[in-house]
Amino acid sequence: MPRARRLKAPASLGAKLVLILTGVGVIGAAALTLMLATVITPSFNQLERDAVDAHVARTQAVVHDVSAKVENAVRDYGDWNSSYDYMAHPTKAFEDESFSTLAMVNLDVNGMAYVRPDRGIVIARWLDLEKRADVPAMRARLADAIARFDFARMLHGQSSAGFFIRLGDRLAAVGIAQVRRSDGSGEPRGYVLMARAVTAAQLSTLLQLEASLALDHPVAAVTKTPGATRTRIAVPIPGPDGRPVATATYTVPRDLSMLGTRMLVLAVVGSSILLAIVLLVLRRMIARLVLAPLKRVERHMGVVRASGTLGLLTDKPRDDEIGSLVTSFNSMLRQLKDLREQLEVQSFTLGRSESAVAVMHNVRNALNPISTVLSQGLGTGAPMDRMLLDRALGELASETIPAVRRQKLAAFLAAAIESVEQERADRRAQIAIGREALHHVLEIIGQQQEAAHERPPLDACDITDIVAQNATIARYSGENSIAFSFPSKPHWVMANRVILSQVVGNLFANAAEAIAATGRGSGSISVTIRDKGDSTETHIRDDGEGFDPATAPTLFQRGYSTRAHKSGGLGLHWCANSMLTMEGRLDLVSDGKGTGAKAILTLGTARLAQPSGMAA
Repeated sequence: MPRARRLKAPASLGAKLVLILTGVGVIGAAALTLMLATVITPSFNQLERDAVDAHVARTQAVVHDVSAKVENAVRDYGDWNSSYDYMAHPTKAFEDESFSTLAMVNLDVNGMAYVRPDRGIVIARWLDLEKRADVPAMRARLADAIARFDFARMLHGQSSAGFFIRLGDRLAAVGIAQVRRSDGSGEPRGYVLMARAVTAAQLSTLLQLEASLALDHPVAAVTKTPGATRTRIAVPIPGPDGRPVATATYTVPRDLSMLGTRMLVLAVVGSSILLAIVLLVLRRMIARLVLAPLKRVERHMGVVRASGTLGLLTDKPRDDEIGSLVTSFNSMLRQLKDLREQLEVQSFTLGRSESAVAVMHNVRNALNPISTVLSQGLGTGAPMDRMLLDRALGELASETIPAVRRQKLAAFLAAAIESVEQERADRRAQIAIGREALHHVLEIIGQQQEAAHERPPLDACDITDIVAQNATIARYSGENSIAFSFPSKPHWVMANRVILSQVVGNLFANAAEAIAATGRGSGSISVTIRDKGDSTETHIRDDGEGFDPATAPTLFQRGYSTRAHKSGGLGLHWCANSMLTMEGRLDLVSDGKGTGAKAILTLGTARLAQPSGMAA
């Protein structure tokens, strides 16, 4: 027995990568220092600047919050009917209640005042909240500031405003509001003012860091002065005209920049950074040795997916994992080609059989109304006895017949003629329905002949008209009395009119059978149409026997039926496939046995208001 040839194992890609790592290691170590110096340090400096900006933003928010709280408190007093009445008729009872020490403590304000439109003070008070004692000196300073206020300018057309002012050597947050009724109506009767003293200790508590307040020479804008270990920050506090009246000052540590420096030193000497640099350099080598061949395989797979051709991938022989991949891929393509040929033969055979069965199924549904019309026409007897008519005519021809009898005979003959005419009209209507159903059969056969070798064309169709025509035919498709309801407004969809009419007719036939299965002898079928932009949904609901929701996935299988006596099951299978050929979808839903069912037809919405070439 000859000795088996020893298979050559593909060369490992890992070995190639190790060689590349060794070559770029020295280069990576040199590039590491430069990279960290230009990336890490600026990043930490930027983080520090962002942290400083965050401190500034928080300070400005705290300052604004202090003035906003005073403004909110004074707004409640301004829009208060009691304040409005007090400004017209000042009373001691109101002052004792609203200007009491307890009231000011609860409001957390040091100063309060009511001011007439001419800036005359009705009442004013300044309170030391800790000692709960009046401070006449501060009241005098507040009154002096009120005398200089331009209330209309400070309000800027609003009912209230908040700002900061200097009262001697102290800073106060002030809120002013017009005195109006609670509903905002009435001519303002002056102003109400509240003030809260602001200290460096209070500001430090709010900022959660050591801060100071400077009233002399306030800065015009935010200043940030970096030092060796800390950064000094100065934030202006705005007055009523927007110009600063004080400066909040504090320092923050430069921890981030110092941390960045230490991280730079540690990272430069770390071996992990060297590996990252090596991997960056390795990327290009991997792209050339590994990714490029894989890209060629991917492009060929794209060609196979787009064109459907199963041509083999031609590439240079390789003794590695990619070479094995190419060999396996080509082997798979050969197997797929063989399977496709077998499938095409089987599909052609099955398609011819199923197509013929589907056509016969649809023709049977279309012929049902003709059978019903013929059976109804043949089973209906003559509306009037011929011998009885002849007797009436003979008696009417006699001249000796009394006038009363003559009138009765004339009325009888008139009723007989009307009955005959009504019968003729009914026959004409039934024949018209039968003619329509027969025309539908011819359309089905013609459509099948045209679509034998090509996909059915899609045109703009009015699905409302198709529903109406099939509803008229479906009324004669069985012995049960079925009430139909459907919209009258046109709804245009992209479909094949003949195929869509067959689908709707099949669904109506299935609904009629479901109603008959209930044994009630009557039922209803309602149709609603919903436009959803690019698609249109047609809901066909019946009150028949329904079905178990668990069986919904199997309803479209060929040969399946919910009724044991049914031999078909092709109708729903064919309808679902026909909807797919028209780029649509068919869904069936039911809440269970005895609850009825609903079929949902989804088709693309036609963009044209009316299809071209169709008669109005």
